[in-house]
Amino acid sequence: MINLFNAHIESLSIHRVGNKSRNEAIFLSEQPYQTNDEIVPLLKEFFLKSFREKEENYYQFAHEVDLEYHDMFKLATEVFDNPSTIHEVSKKITKHLFEQSNHPHIKNGEVYVAHFTHLTIDNNQVDAIGVFKSEVQADFLQFEEKASNLEMHLQHGINLNKLDKGCLIFNYKKEEGYKILTVDSNRYDARYWLEHFLNVDAFQDENFITKKYLKFCQDFAKDVVFPAEDKKQEVMFMNRSVNYFAKNDEFEETNFLNEVMENPDLIPEFKSYKVDKGEKYSIEDVTNFPIANAAVSDARKKIKNVINLDTNIQIKLDFINPESAEKYVEKGWDEEKQMYYYLVYFNKEQKS
Repeated sequence: MINLFNAHIESLSIHRVGNKSRNEAIFLSEQPYQTNDEIVPLLKEFFLKSFREKEENYYQFAHEVDLEYHDMFKLATEVFDNPSTIHEVSKKITKHLFEQSNHPHIKNGEVYVAHFTHLTIDNNQVDAIGVFKSEVQADFLQFEEKASNLEMHLQHGINLNKLDKGCLIFNYKKEEGYKILTVDSNRYDARYWLEHFLNVDAFQDENFITKKYLKFCQDFAKDVVFPAEDKKQEVMFMNRSVNYFAKNDEFEETNFLNEVMENPDLIPEFKSYKVDKGEKYSIEDVTNFPIANAAVSDARKKIKNVINLDTNIQIKLDFINPESAEKYVEKGWDEEKQMYYYLVYFNKEQKS
């Protein structure tokens, strides 16, 4: 979990990068930008708003040989070891970005490199490097009083409500390649920012593993439980799975299967499915791990608890009181109509 509320911009450098394939230039500012009390709150909101609103999917710098050969890892380490180098390093970062800007679709724009302090991640206060890029300009109107008239001027500028691209490199977990958050609102070339410029992989912490394992369970429910049983059992299996994650601090696979798998015949199916699909979710060798509560909350919001029928009827099951679905909803087959049915027991209808 991160807390950006107390983040302070210690230094800010602004440059411009063009598209190398179109022979556009790069512009490097000689000095850091001198901020003031009026613009700092606006810039802070511009830079950090997207990260507060975005789901926390962390990345880390990765290199197939060693991190010491990773350009951005080395530049980040240079700043964290000596923050006074931030402006000179910001030029190197912008040059590195320029070298990756060689696809015709890549837009030119301003590059902002900031050094932040007083950020909190996983209950640790750290500093961080922010690299942001604005690519899309918007029209806006400026007004001026002239004599007895109000004059209107059309101008171009950056919309401070939307960050086009950005990353936060936290001075945390250096040995793993630092913890990194990134946003990309204009995904016209998804590889450009993540792969070519940052060159990152997903950070495989408890948050990552918890999300991946729950997604694996969701696909197992859809691909195996539903065909073997029915939609109700698919929904209830996922409900039991999420509840197991919610009430435990540690995941243990054998205990998990014994608790959530009502049909024991599906346990071998689960293990076989994991052998076949586990690598896709990066959980092929995972049987024990700490559970990340935030990831469980995110997963619960995304799991559907609705049975959609081909007769244009929906049955919504309550995840808060799952025993109701087990006790008061029955599935059967009507020989006369040659159709399945759900029988729902209740005492009285509730007011909506």
